[in-house]
Amino acid sequence: MSTSKPVFLPMDPNSSMTQEGNLMYEPDKYRRLVGKLIYLTIARPDIIYTVQALSQYMHSPTTAHFHATIRVLRYLKQSPG
Repeated sequence: MSTSKPVFLPMDPNSSMTQEGNLMYEPDKYRRLVGKLIYLTIARPDIIYTVQALSQYMHSPTTAHFHATIRVLRYLKQSPG
């Protein structure tokens, strides 16, 4: 993630969080990452809505949900403070 390009919004305004798409091969990776983001919302209230939307798909995440989670990380890279 250190070489990724930062973004200025934690969630893509044109994306729709649906259950359609390819299920992830390793959903535990998604669950751990969202769990860490949930913990981070204590200090970063600007990502609460996005993390809450992503946490609704913990049982059967798709690759689109994982890419949305990566976008949150890119947002956090843009504003580390």
